[in-house]
Amino acid sequence: MRFFITEIIREKILNNYQQEIPYSVQVEVESYEETEKRIHIRSVIYVARDSQKAIIIGKGGSAIKKLGMQARTDIEEFTGKKIFLELYVKVDKDWRDNEAELKRFGYEA
Repeated sequence: MRFFITEIIREKILNNYQQEIPYSVQVEVESYEETEKRIHIRSVIYVARDSQKAIIIGKGGSAIKKLGMQARTDIEEFTGKKIFLELYVKVDKDWRDNEAELKRFGYEA
């Protein structure tokens, strides 16, 4: 389930951001708690630079809010449950060049 959630969020990033942003992010589900009626998801979007973090968040948080609403709608459709989605953006400097980080995110280094 975590894999599908990260892929849905990644798809929304691809659809909403241009240039290098979609290729410089990694999405990770930090927590996933499911009850009978609702799923609470806390997810982190990792970027390589501070400037990318600002772009993902957008002015006044508008870009990440749009991203979150789109992702939540698709996740609700996929799971058939109401979703409480928390999205955070963190800078992990040059994560794509770090073997340990690549392994942590599931890439073979």
